Amino acid sequence: MTADAVALEARKIAQADDSPEPAPPRPERLAWLDEPAVVSLTTRRLAQLPPDTRPLPSVAVYDQLLRRRPGGRPASEGEPP
Repeated sequence: MTADAVALEARKIAQADDSPEPAPPRPERLAWLDEPAVVSLTTRRLAQLPPDTRPLPSVAVYDQLLRRRPGGRPASEGEPP
């Protein structure tokens, strides 16, 4: 079948079934079927990490380096770098 035929059949089914009945609840022993089949390893690892309490890094040291002129003399405030 082509993609157009599949889309047409899906539209027909959706229009014919306007009020689907809700599925009965699963027994507790089968509740794992409602969970996603694939879990991202990164998401799982991040969920197990403790919160990061370190302070954000500062770039103030780099600002001082940018003010230096070639030859070792610092640039003045009004002088272009």
